[in-house]
Amino acid sequence: MVTLLAYFAFGGKRIQDIVDIATAIELIHTATLLHDDIIDGAETRRGKESAYKKFGLKSTLVAGDFLFIKAFEFAGKFDETVVQWTADACTALTEGEILQGLFNRNRAVTLEDYLEIVRRKTASLFHTGAKVGAYLAGARSPLVEETGRYGLNMGIAFQMIDDILDVVGHPDLLGKPTGMDLRDGNPALPIILAVMNGDSVVREAFDSSNPNEKQIVAALAAIKTGPSIQEAKALSKRYAELAMASVKKLPPSKYRNGLESLVKLIIDRDF
Repeated sequence: MVTLLAYFAFGGKRIQDIVDIATAIELIHTATLLHDDIIDGAETRRGKESAYKKFGLKSTLVAGDFLFIKAFEFAGKFDETVVQWTADACTALTEGEILQGLFNRNRAVTLEDYLEIVRRKTASLFHTGAKVGAYLAGARSPLVEETGRYGLNMGIAFQMIDDILDVVGHPDLLGKPTGMDLRDGNPALPIILAVMNGDSVVREAFDSSNPNEKQIVAALAAIKTGPSIQEAKALSKRYAELAMASVKKLPPSKYRNGLESLVKLIIDRDF
């Protein structure tokens, strides 16, 4: 969606080209989800049994590899700039995954560490999709970079809201149980903020190599009643506003309105 809207916002006309590169980026995204479910041992994805749970490790791993290969089959037809940006996004994704692992159950993690993980693991694809869309439509270099900043900041806001929903969201709407970040020891935003605020209940659950359900429930309750959720919402709003500031520099059109609407949809996701 981001790639297509960015392309049409600058008057792009070559429909098949932009569909191909948007497909490539979405295939990369899907491949990372398959591999993520293996890494996390996830049993559900989008409200259904995960591929890892249903088909096992080997088939899921190979399916993810296959999607990466198909993605570059689509991306490879474009010029060196597009191929390099796509490869850079894949590199950033893997770096983000490694960084997240380094800070798994690590109370030393800082807000700066979190932002670095999110920029790489989540926001890199939004950033690349937006930038590629503008570039292929022939936008001037400063506007290509501005559109990329839109994608980057929107991606950061998206991940922050996702982290918040893991605490306060509805499992039926999320398609997965709440509290997964605590169970897996992921350095998610509300957890980091609660630990930084000195919440011993959250710290205990985050530190534990295998927290029990009582610890998870207590930690989730502590996050909900403490200041961390409001702090996280404020941070996500700040990055959403940065994204909106960038998109307003694009030429007025219904496609620019669509890019604005995407930011609003992210911020207004059901709590």
